[in-house]
Amino acid sequence: MIKRELYLNKLRESYDSELIKVIMGVRRCGKSTLLTQIIDELKQKGIKENHIIYMNFEDYDNIEYTEPKKFNEYIKSKIKDKEKYYLFFDEIQDVSDFERVINSFRATMNVSIFITGSNSKLLSGELATHLTGRYISLKMMPFTYSEFLELKKSKNEEITENSFDEFVEWGGMPLIYNTNSQEERKMYLRDLYSTIILKDIVQRNQIKDINLLNRIVQFMMENIGGIISSNSITGYLKNEKINTTPDTVMNYIEYITTSSIFNKVNRYDIRGKNVMATLEKYYLTDLGLLSLKKSPMEKKIGGRLENIVYNELIARGYEVYIGKTDKGEVDFVIDNFGEREYIQVADYLSSDEVVKREFGAFKYVDDNFPKYVITMDKMDYSKDGIKHLNIIDFLLNKKC
Repeated sequence: MIKRELYLNKLRESYDSELIKVIMGVRRCGKSTLLTQIIDELKQKGIKENHIIYMNFEDYDNIEYTEPKKFNEYIKSKIKDKEKYYLFFDEIQDVSDFERVINSFRATMNVSIFITGSNSKLLSGELATHLTGRYISLKMMPFTYSEFLELKKSKNEEITENSFDEFVEWGGMPLIYNTNSQEERKMYLRDLYSTIILKDIVQRNQIKDINLLNRIVQFMMENIGGIISSNSITGYLKNEKINTTPDTVMNYIEYITTSSIFNKVNRYDIRGKNVMATLEKYYLTDLGLLSLKKSPMEKKIGGRLENIVYNELIARGYEVYIGKTDKGEVDFVIDNFGEREYIQVADYLSSDEVVKREFGAFKYVDDNFPKYVITMDKMDYSKDGIKHLNIIDFLLNKKC
């Protein structure tokens, strides 16, 4: 079992804090395993086992506790003294009115609370209202490339030049690498996709037109890193003889991103220094899902690399935007507590024209924050104060 140090490092100082620890991420990215690792560390610190309470609300044995009153009564029955208790609630969104119950625990008990959810709106509405300033949150991603290599080492598998290609093709879902063949990997991803579509999107939002939903997901997969709008998807569907409206498409996109299968990236006006509410881009949380869809993205290695860089930046905990300049855009603008970095991603700097295009993206960025071009090239093309990085070097070096 690979320790998820990216996330453990962010949480350790808060193990005993009254702040509620909220962990969000797509299904099967490792949230339950992370809770197990936290519990193990608490036990190593000397916390008594009977002061650690773990509940997974996807476990049928806990189905009666998805009713808030019974959930509340059950936890209260487990609190036997005034010492601190550590409460772990996995997939908490399956509990009705969980926000009020969690807040009640926090306000009336000596507890440290950890909750996970596969719904990106876990912190919207009631929970955010009740817990303003009383929680910390992190977004959990599937394995990064460095974690993927750590897994291979733990299984005594050889790391070769093809290891990166394997990661690009199959993504970072932890359990996929317990399979023994490509067919098993596709079966695993197909099951994951169906679970997300049916349980996290269709059932939760009472969607009737599953075919329309799948076609929208297909379009988003085919246009990773491109600007996607409800109008562009509606036009695509019309050409496919599927009639719908931009409002319906917009609702479906919202449901898709809420399930965490895609992440929406807003645009940032570099000159005006403000986040824009239009012309967003979308990136897959795990590229392995592309293996289920026959699409032009299979041949667009640049799009895949862009997606991998985005996922890496999110895993590191950065706020990430698309950068708008006066004459174009920069692939990514990173915000790290007021410090910014700018990143361009391409497959190879294969000609003078490509070099001019990628480095030229920074021409209208007139500040002194670091600027990077990330590609598959091994030769260093750094120039004019812009640093060129090989993508594998970037992924294995926690700082640009």
